[in-house]
Parts: sequence; C-alpha cells; structure tokens
Amino acid sequence: MSATGDEVIGAEEADRADLARSARRDAELNNLAGLASGGDQRALEHLLTRIRPMVVQYCRARIGIGMLGSQSAEDIAQDTLVAVVGALGRWRPEKRVMAFVYGIASNKVVDAYRAAGRDRSVATEFVPEEPDLDHGPEQAALHGGVVAELRALLDQLPEHHREILVLRVALGMTAVETATAVGSTSGAVRVTQHRALAKLRELVERRTA
Repeated sequence: MSATGDEVIGAEEADRADLARSARRDAELNNLAGLASGGDQRALEHLLTRIRPMVVQYCRARIGIGMLGSQSAEDIAQDTLVAVVGALGRWRPEKRVMAFVYGIASNKVVDAYRAAGRDRSVATEFVPEEPDLDHGPEQAALHGGVVAELRALLDQLPEHHREILVLRVALGMTAVETATAVGSTSGAVRVTQHRALAKLRELVERRTA
C-alpha cells in the first residue's frame, strides 16, 4: 500500500475517533442546553461552565490578547455567554449547541470591532511608574503593524473562510470539531481551509510583489 493510501486511512481513523468524541460532547452539551432552556438552573450553570473556555479561546483567536477598543476577549466572551442565556429559548435540539454558541460569539466579535471603530480611546488598568523599555512605542507600533496587516489580509477573505481558519489554525480544532462548530462536514471544512489558505497565500504574494 502506498504512503498516500496509509495517510488516507490514518486520516479516516482519526476522523472516526474525533467524530465519536465530538458526538459524546455534543450529546452532553445538547442535553444540558435542553434542560437549561426548560428552566433548570443547575444545568444552565453547568452548561456555561463547560462552554466558557471555548468561547474565551475563540474570542482571543479573533481579537488577540490585548484590548479591542475598551473590550478584551474575556469581555466579549462574557457578553456572548449573557446572549446565550437570553437566546436559549430559540435554540432547537436539531442544531448542535456549539454551532449556536459560536454563531453568537461571531456576532459579538463583529459588534466589538464596530464599537472599536467608533471608540478610539485606549483603556488601561494602571499608569506605569517608569517606562517599559522592552515594550515602547516603537515595539508596539511594529507589533501592531504586523497584526493590522494580517487582519487586513484576513478581512479580504469571505467570512466563512475566516471562521474556518480561526477554528482550525488559531484554535487548533480538528476538522470534525470545526465542522461541529459551524454546522458542516469535516470534508467541507478541509476543502474550505485549503481554498482559504490558497487565497491568503495569493494575497500575501500579491502584496509582496
């Protein structure tokens, strides 16, 4: 058997294992969401505890670890969880709950970017007593320029492509986990990721030409 054949079988076996784990997690979260939407307070608390780390990680991947206007990734994640609580009545069991949650988180991130565009203030928790020579204006400008350039490139991709890259590359999710999050299939996720990376590569080459 060729190496390519071995790789295909290996990928299929990994997909099956991921699918089994993802199905177990989805079943548990969907059960909690069903109970919570019916008024079970303990189930709601348990559901929020389970999904919070995933929502925070998603928000950090979308905006970074710094501030976006006056909001941090944790702030946006908290807004997302509050919105999830308010929207649970509209959730239906036929939709994976994490696809529902990530949809809300994506909207909250978009809202935060829009708000940051209107609010140019820079929030800080304290005023340093002495200058930080390792993180001065030049370093901040350099880092900010790189981040801004990357975001500018990503902004040229379709929203669905950006979402797949964030989940797959930034968060390190498997194709099956990503498919669960966006309500798709692992095969479609791989195809979209390949197209998104090809387009991103083309944009980079065009910019550096």
